[in-house]
Amino acid sequence: MQDNKNNNMIKHAFMMMAGTLMSRILGLVREIVVAAFFGASKSMDAFNVAYTLSNLARQLLAEGALSAAFVPVFSQALIKDRNKALKLARSSMTVFLFLTGCVVIIGIIFAPALVNIMAPGFDEANKILSTGLTRWMFPFLIFISMEALTMGELNSLGSFFVPALSPAFSNLVFIISAPFFAGYLGVYGLALSVLCGGAAHFLTQWIYSIKMKAFLYPVRPDFKDPDLKKILKLFLPYAAGLSLNQVNPVISRMLGSFLEAGSISVLNYSNRILQLPLGLFVIAISQAVLPQLSRVKNNEEFTEILRQAINFALFVVLPASLGVILISNSFVHLIFVRGQFNKWAWDATSSCLAYSMLGLPGMACSTVVMRALYALSMSKEAFKVTLFSVISTAIFSIILIYPMGYNGLALAPGIAFTLSGLLGLFYVKRKIGINLNLISRSHFIKYILALIIIIISVSTFKFFWSYDPEAKLLIRALWVFSIIFFSAVTYSIFTFIMKFPEWQWIREAFLKRA
Repeated sequence: MQDNKNNNMIKHAFMMMAGTLMSRILGLVREIVVAAFFGASKSMDAFNVAYTLSNLARQLLAEGALSAAFVPVFSQALIKDRNKALKLARSSMTVFLFLTGCVVIIGIIFAPALVNIMAPGFDEANKILSTGLTRWMFPFLIFISMEALTMGELNSLGSFFVPALSPAFSNLVFIISAPFFAGYLGVYGLALSVLCGGAAHFLTQWIYSIKMKAFLYPVRPDFKDPDLKKILKLFLPYAAGLSLNQVNPVISRMLGSFLEAGSISVLNYSNRILQLPLGLFVIAISQAVLPQLSRVKNNEEFTEILRQAINFALFVVLPASLGVILISNSFVHLIFVRGQFNKWAWDATSSCLAYSMLGLPGMACSTVVMRALYALSMSKEAFKVTLFSVISTAIFSIILIYPMGYNGLALAPGIAFTLSGLLGLFYVKRKIGINLNLISRSHFIKYILALIIIIISVSTFKFFWSYDPEAKLLIRALWVFSIIFFSAVTYSIFTFIMKFPEWQWIREAFLKRA
């Protein structure tokens, strides 16, 4: 039974990776379109600040409090009675529609104050532009919160591919509509495309829920329902904690507004590339593991699933992180350098990306650990971990911005997430009373050797075939694809020969019946 649950986690993670891969690729295409039209400019800085404000609910709800509160309770309700569980989901939809509607109204009213808080270094014209964009995009919150609820329902029902693929439709709608809208409305056209993409994101999963015979629609909530009470009871502290976590991007925007023009934009462009491995591996694994952990009652079984999730996350994230660092300059050139995206933007985005990727392994572990806290209903501890992350990000950002500028702002969150992940592990260990032993000494040494192999393989490839910025697009794309493929194959062969247990988990996940 234990092996079956672990295999399910790995298999579900791969299904989410498959869907997410297309979404993230289209996400990069989306940024290519934006960069070509607006580059790293003052108007793009204003858009990024406005988008950050309206997008805070995405992490707060879609990847945070709503999922953390809803999935464990809904997963347990499914075991008892499917019909009652579906009624619970529909009642939750009504409640969260009301809550997000209120937040949208508040956000539109207080948009000027929010912009002043996030970008105090903006001049008056840029503040006015950012305020207008914020008001246009705030309704995005409604679409994305309903998408979060639908995704939680589908994940709990064992459907992972479509929820992971749905952002691809959102990005596709944005890519198609943005050039048209921007031609008539300028940067406001991007705001309208964001709304259209958010609607597509939600509708894709909402329609699929019909096929799963779990169609979501608002019903009159029964506030006497103990499960609904539990969701609301968990949601409020999680929302409080995770809303603190949204201070992290605010910190970088605030401090970045005092740096040279375009600094916020290059941080955003590098973050978009970071989101590719982050979403493809980290979010996929953490989303897959939450329903599994929520159903486990045995502490030893819980520990084993958590251990496997963290090890599997590191198995795929460590080489991805190092690989992107080694080819960051070439990768950014291929993706962004065209149109208004100049040499300064290229160099700045490349360095920001390299420093951001240093923190990816810590982000991976922290994200999985937070899912463990959610599954254990440790809302107070989750709040403390989040608060610690925010304070650490602020401290490291202030320390590093003077000697490193925007590079310091790119590095600080990774350090903070790593430390907060360790704090979260301490709370989990104290709760379950079992020594986690996440990574053995021999496994750690194997990881080091595998990373050395990555460095050797990338250096060897570059020695025989260097990246040429003046080459045709197809040749440059072939170079990037080839070096990634070569390094991935080398890493896979080495880890297979060294008998990394992750290969056994992958084999069992797809060859054995759960």
